[in-house]
Amino acid sequence: MQSKGSIKVIAATVIIVGVVLWLAISGASDAKSYYVTIGEMQKLGNKAYTRNLRVAGNVKPGSIHRAGTHADFVLLELGKELPVQYNGTEPPPDTFKDDAQALAMGHLGRDGVFQANQLQAKCASKYAPAQPGQQKALIAPTATVVSH
Repeated sequence: MQSKGSIKVIAATVIIVGVVLWLAISGASDAKSYYVTIGEMQKLGNKAYTRNLRVAGNVKPGSIHRAGTHADFVLLELGKELPVQYNGTEPPPDTFKDDAQALAMGHLGRDGVFQANQLQAKCASKYAPAQPGQQKALIAPTATVVSH
């Protein structure tokens, strides 16, 4: 027969394991983010307000308004627009400019404005292919000779 002390230890262990499992499962579901297009997000209905989302598009020229680590702008994708408010801990990246490809991570507000807490951007002109008749810029590697 088991003593009362060992029953208490077993019960405490079961409770601790249960709490740890519950925290792991709930934390994993909170960390999930869904990649959607602007059109798909508009079709999600109420689910768009409760899910962590990733939305990509091009930054509409003239729509960027910066204030420190915050920025308001509009994403464009296939003729659809999405107003975005970025409230991050760091300022937007240097590549965040008009016509740049941007990826905003956050959630859709009830007012229709996407509330982003993370922002990634890539300068579109830097990665665009050369236009016909335009020469590609070649960068020659340089080396420094050091003698002792």
